[in-house]
Amino acid sequence: MATKKEKITFYGTGRRKKSIARVRITNGNGTITINNKPLDEFLGIETLKVIVKQPLVATNSLDKFDVIAKVTGGGISGQAGAIRHGIARALVEANAEYRPVLKSAGFLTRDARMKERKKYGLKKARKAPQFSKR
Repeated sequence: MATKKEKITFYGTGRRKKSIARVRITNGNGTITINNKPLDEFLGIETLKVIVKQPLVATNSLDKFDVIAKVTGGGISGQAGAIRHGIARALVEANAEYRPVLKSAGFLTRDARMKERKKYGLKKARKAPQFSKR
């Protein structure tokens, strides 16, 4: 009997704006699944697909790992950024040699930019009602 190659799993949590992505990478052939849908179906915009793949391309491991991500909250742009952050964290867990490459590219840094809160007397965070002298 031939021995079945064991699936080794690594986890990473990524965050961006209001989005949180729980990412699982296993050794495989490079399929990316987000919320039980293939990457092309979940993210329609080509630039977002590139953003998600960036950590795998930077470490030359696009065809070495299968990515399974569950993402909630925010919009698709924030979700793509959260998935990228989660993939980068999982890759560091898989192989510590990837850390300098991912760190220098900025994929391990949590993007702290958030939506600014609305202030009273204003229509949005900074937009004021129209001013009239009389």
